[in-house]
Amino acid sequence: MTPLRVVVADDHPLVLEGLRSLIEDTPDTSFAGQAADGSAAVALVLEQLPDVVVMDLRMPGLDGVEATRQILRSAPGTAILILTMIDDDSSVFAAMRAGARGYVLKGAGPPEILRAIRVVASGEAIFGPAIADRMVHFFSASRTTPAFPELTSREQEILELMATGAANTAIAARLGLTEKTVRNNVSNIFAKLRVADRAAAVARARDAGLGDPHR
Repeated sequence: MTPLRVVVADDHPLVLEGLRSLIEDTPDTSFAGQAADGSAAVALVLEQLPDVVVMDLRMPGLDGVEATRQILRSAPGTAILILTMIDDDSSVFAAMRAGARGYVLKGAGPPEILRAIRVVASGEAIFGPAIADRMVHFFSASRTTPAFPELTSREQEILELMATGAANTAIAARLGLTEKTVRNNVSNIFAKLRVADRAAAVARARDAGLGDPHR
């Protein structure tokens, strides 16, 4: 089996060195490069096209959330695993909305980090235990009553991503749809919400709490 190619983006030298050693010493992973800031991470990923990026959130210049968003805009097949010390709600949900597939805290041991790399590479999502509890609570609370019951579940998903500022291209990549399918759903959303354009739909969505990680 071909080893998973992994890029690491973190501005702490000790973290970089530790992750590099871990990845290089593991038979089914291969170290594809490192970056110490978000902009360098984006450039490196677009050059190397790795299977997985292990991404810190707080880095000089471009932060991990925006770096994740930019990477997935151009390389949607890359899996992003957030590895950070930050565990507040806004950071967790901002990373997920940007397209990260996993969120693990830096206190995790090597086996947990390697497992997370493999899981996101397979196309699935993974969260550290504390983060998973928070996600379950958030989604069980927020999905009980849809904000716009006249919309289908797919239209609800697309509207929520629109409310975060995502363009059709990014929405298509995130949900595994064609841009034409997203455009058709967006048109249906406009009709059902009785709005004339995207700005009005987004305003309705945000008024209802969509796109807000604190709702």
